[in-house]
Amino acid sequence: MGLVKTVMRILSVVGKEILEVFRRPGAVLSLILGPFLILAVFGVGYSGFKKDLQTIVVVDPSSTLPKDVASYQSLGTRGMQIVDVLPDRAAAEQRLRAGEVDVVIVAPRDPMAAFEAGKQADLEVILDVVDPVEANYAQFLAETMSNAVNRQIYKAGAQEGQAYAITVGGRDLSQIPPDVIASPTRPVLTNLAPVTPTVVGFFGPAALALVLQHMAVTLIALSIVRERSSGAMDRFRSSPMRATEVVVAKVLAFGLLGAAIAGISVSLLVNVLGVPMLGAPALLALIIGLLLLASLGLGLLISVISDSERQAVQLSLLTLLASMFFSGFVLRIEEFQPAVQVAAYLLPVTHGIALLQDHMLTGTIGQPWQLVALGGIGAALLALSWLLLRRELRPE
Repeated sequence: MGLVKTVMRILSVVGKEILEVFRRPGAVLSLILGPFLILAVFGVGYSGFKKDLQTIVVVDPSSTLPKDVASYQSLGTRGMQIVDVLPDRAAAEQRLRAGEVDVVIVAPRDPMAAFEAGKQADLEVILDVVDPVEANYAQFLAETMSNAVNRQIYKAGAQEGQAYAITVGGRDLSQIPPDVIASPTRPVLTNLAPVTPTVVGFFGPAALALVLQHMAVTLIALSIVRERSSGAMDRFRSSPMRATEVVVAKVLAFGLLGAAIAGISVSLLVNVLGVPMLGAPALLALIIGLLLLASLGLGLLISVISDSERQAVQLSLLTLLASMFFSGFVLRIEEFQPAVQVAAYLLPVTHGIALLQDHMLTGTIGQPWQLVALGGIGAALLALSWLLLRRELRPE
């Protein structure tokens, strides 16, 4: 009999929990449909292909190499789109730093002279990136470009009926080392970024932004929901407490907590993990403050529309899942379809990651509009949450 009673008590608790879940169909739908919809958007929105790197070729005016775009486009190098051929390296680097192009390729001034001297001609590839994945990708494309140039050299020799191992254009090249004959040019990578790309250095600021958003969203969402379930919101409704005061108090409380955690995290990233910190501390504090403000606004909105603590947790986790996929933390936003990119920029962490990486790793803000966007998102979310909360606190 004791075993039967134990089983009955266990089954009664199981039944109670299942009924409690199905009393809130919205929570069940968000639990089932939420991850499915996020994965569906990811599958439809992600193209799976990296965009071609916009490339400028620099050719010295005294060089005999082609100086028109079409000649370099005919090489058929995958992953690179030749958009211009310039004689001035400084002008090309300026456009690279301005973000107008992704790569600058400096052609050797006299590749044949280097070839005759038994040396490989340097095909210099210039970048300005702090992402180690992008740096490795560009290195791969540089080698591809070098191979394409080498093929063109072989083709020219074949058309002249000359064997490179013996002569080229009537000049005796029998003493040239075989490896130089096999590869007349070699890629040389130059990165204009002020720091060497590393995995920890690049993803450290991104992880900080993701953690701060999730922490702020979860803490403030659970706080409001718990006060509703404990009856505190009913007491607020019958007291002089206004929705504005509730919102300001919550934002200040969790904002100060988030700022303290952010300060400790930045210190650990810089002093323990060796993440570069090239920007001004005041601007870093502004970026973190705007990120926390927008994240708290998002958490407050989740708390207002949630009818239970369980649903608030689910929506917070769905927000984290969406942020992992679409914020640029793992995959670059440019690789998604335009409609998905627009949705991605509505997430506070998307701007937080870009701003923190730019500020900490380069000392500048590449896209200043993202500061305005982050502040605008925070203001809009807080205003909407305040309107909904004011309706909830309105005396009946």
